Amino acid sequence: MTNKIIIFSAPSGSGKTTIVKHLMNQIPELSFSISATSRAPRGKEKNGTDYYFLDSQTFRQKINKGEFLEWEEVYEETYYGTLHSEVDRISAEGKIAIFDVDVVGGTNIKKQFGESALAIFIKAPSLDILEERLKTRNTDSESTIQKRLAKAEKELGYAQFFDKIVVNDNLEKATRESEAIVKEFIQS
Repeated sequence: MTNKIIIFSAPSGSGKTTIVKHLMNQIPELSFSISATSRAPRGKEKNGTDYYFLDSQTFRQKINKGEFLEWEEVYEETYYGTLHSEVDRISAEGKIAIFDVDVVGGTNIKKQFGESALAIFIKAPSLDILEERLKTRNTDSESTIQKRLAKAEKELGYAQFFDKIVVNDNLEKATRESEAIVKEFIQS
């Protein structure tokens, strides 16, 4: 069981974090893989729970030491990545790691784990709806939202590299669909 991992990726605002949190509450075999980032916390995010918040210099030092399974400079001087130590921690617990990562990170992890990984792409029904969701969550400036939307257009092209695509036009439906896909993968 512990050799399997589950990857959720999506453009920012698609609902992947909400779906992953639901799955964590419903499926006891899962353990959340906490990503590292060099950005500042948003809202009520906590270090060691939502992310490992590192400054850019520390992040780059860890890159140079080979401490990341995957990493990406998403925006200038804003890094995200998955530490090897995080995957090791979850494996030692006898759990299945569930990742909430950007699409490049998701495809990179999938390449490394192959058939042992289930990669799910969460897709908003449209860019207009995605923009509305980003504005509604009220955590980013207008310029940041516009950067996220520009990035989302590119990220949609990565959906083809994922095992499953779930369209989040209704959160309850998307959550049920994701839960069914994950449970089937765990049991296979």
